[in-house]
Amino acid sequence: MATISTYSSTPWPNTNPNSDLLSTQDELDSQTQSPSESQSYDSLSSIIPPNPDPSPISNYKTSIPSPPQSTSTLPPISLLHLSFNQDFGCFAAGTDHGFRIYNCDPFREIFRRDFDGCGNSGGGGIGVVEMLFRCNILALVGGGPDPQYPPNKVMIWDDHQSRCIGELSFRSEVRSVKLRRDRIIVVLEQKIFVYNFADLKLLHQIETIANPKGLCAISHGAGSLVLVCPGLQKGQVRVEHYASKRTKFIMAHDSRIACFALTQDGQLLATASTKGTLVRVFNTADGTSLQEVRRGADRAEIYSLAFSSTAQWLAVSSDKGTVHVFSLKINSGSPGIDRSQSTNEPNLSVNSPASSLSFFKGVLPKYFSSEWSVAQFRLLEGSQYVVAFGHQKNTVVILGLDGSFYRCQFDPVNGGEMVQLEYHNFLKPEATF
Repeated sequence: MATISTYSSTPWPNTNPNSDLLSTQDELDSQTQSPSESQSYDSLSSIIPPNPDPSPISNYKTSIPSPPQSTSTLPPISLLHLSFNQDFGCFAAGTDHGFRIYNCDPFREIFRRDFDGCGNSGGGGIGVVEMLFRCNILALVGGGPDPQYPPNKVMIWDDHQSRCIGELSFRSEVRSVKLRRDRIIVVLEQKIFVYNFADLKLLHQIETIANPKGLCAISHGAGSLVLVCPGLQKGQVRVEHYASKRTKFIMAHDSRIACFALTQDGQLLATASTKGTLVRVFNTADGTSLQEVRRGADRAEIYSLAFSSTAQWLAVSSDKGTVHVFSLKINSGSPGIDRSQSTNEPNLSVNSPASSLSFFKGVLPKYFSSEWSVAQFRLLEGSQYVVAFGHQKNTVVILGLDGSFYRCQFDPVNGGEMVQLEYHNFLKPEATF
């Protein structure tokens, strides 16, 4: 059960689908804050880009509010949340003071919104920031020890107005939010709500097993929505195909589901359990298992999974401090996947290493015939990292809750250790090399 509220607001800003996410500071300063006629959610659809510009964000305005001259008195910033946007060209950071938006290539801060001292009753903490490609609408949820908003509310933020334009209230804490151009998905501990973005009409409710991480993945292609969430049993995932109105349940693991990821078109699903040793890839249409790869032999907490845009590669990060890249062999299993970007070197990709004892498959334990990663990058063990594939060829972008940003490149032919191309600490901009 949710309560929907809209706020009085100034007239809507420029709704050009190609307009920048960031308003210039002059525009923000010139906006009047006096209430006008009530703004309904029907207007939200006009500011959602029908076809977001897939080009890098480097052409954005660079008007970033200047920080105070003296930084010695600024309190330390704690990161509460990190997430990429839908095309992995940007990422959002929720902090105990507000939120920040960054561009990945080239790396730079686009803007930040710090709520401290703004006259609001909240303390500034933002536990969830969900972008909608590169447009001006974001979804915020309060978090941390001193949240800016109640943690049971999803706040719809319009950065052209630099204010919230509405909210969704629930009876329990919001674990995560997912946005599409046509849908808002809100994940609670044991329930998921799917809303139409244009009018916030509730379209679907899904019950899940206990889901404290707010696990949920959705497709972002031009087709109809595919949604994946935990099922009602341990190790089970539920796949909703909204175009065909079909529900598919997949028993992916014996242990609880720890992480999963979808391809952009929703055809392929990668899953990992709380054991963290194996990652399995499934066809979402019929639930068939297409491939199984091994991260390692010992238990690990899997933090993130990510497909490359061509579904040729799969990246995995865990608490063991190593990011792995695996080669996928799923051409026949998913004919709809676009591999056009990799057709120039169809036979050059390194095969996933397998044990030299693989000829004993079926006799020795499954471990000895496992497929291992083709490329690795070593990080600090115990820190939490999320990973995605960069827009540059054969690159991986890694974000850490310690404020670290890495760009690495892997060799698709020889594999091995990845090469670090770039490092920044976005909490301490001077830490760059």
